[in-house]
Amino acid sequence: MAALVAGCLAGVAGCGSPDGDESGAREARADRARMVAAAWEGSAAAEAWRTGYHPVEAAVRPPRGALRDAADERAYEERHFAMGGKLPAQQPGDGTVRWGEGDSLKRPVQGAAESYRALVAGGGGEGAPLTVTGAERGEMRLATSRGPATVPAWLFRLEGYDAPLSWAAVTPSPLPRSPIARSGGAPQVDRIVATSRDGRAVTVIALHGACDDGAVVEALESRGSVVLSGSVRGKEPGNCTKQAIEQRVTVKLERPVGERVLLDAHTGQPLPYAGPRDPRTG
Repeated sequence: MAALVAGCLAGVAGCGSPDGDESGAREARADRARMVAAAWEGSAAAEAWRTGYHPVEAAVRPPRGALRDAADERAYEERHFAMGGKLPAQQPGDGTVRWGEGDSLKRPVQGAAESYRALVAGGGGEGAPLTVTGAERGEMRLATSRGPATVPAWLFRLEGYDAPLSWAAVTPSPLPRSPIARSGGAPQVDRIVATSRDGRAVTVIALHGACDDGAVVEALESRGSVVLSGSVRGKEPGNCTKQAIEQRVTVKLERPVGERVLLDAHTGQPLPYAGPRDPRTG
């Protein structure tokens, strides 16, 4: 079911704005995307993106091998967990993220309790939860803006499973500030929730209004970036319920994302990865 965001966002269809010249609007979006891509090329923001620790996949990994049944799969997808043991109380301090060829970066590491709260935040369900019985320090591999990395993790033991659930406990670097001013209106691409295994498709949360036919997301690909532009189908004039509806949209790319930065055309900023939870987005 589509989630609702309170408040009517300026520029989001369904807020009473009639549809204008679609060909002109499409060209304006393309112009904006080209401006964002050009501003990022060779910028300080691009350098910060390349040299920081920015995960581009989910911070959580299920136990090795398949979950045992559909109920556990549903609990995992809904982040429906229960605490059935004690977690380590010590605060781990800093940890080291390691890439190939000797590159590394020290970043703060969350404690076990903080990581567990992030794991279950916004979750819950009606069925039986997955029960966490304890945790220990470990590592996991994670795709990042600099390629695959080995990162500090908490390995949560689950009742009924021999292998642990892994949570990347290291805190990401702050998202770099955009080198270009934001455009008018409201952003319509909110966050990334999934990237395909081959990197040729990304799924995002896009916003649209109550009086249109849904969200559309277009991609402009360049050597160093992929700029995503959001729009809506079939805007209708008149008064509508003041809300913005969240919709999953999958965007197919001409080549794998790789280490390119995924940018929002409206803000000019990197889109946060929130699949399922990103520590920078709460």
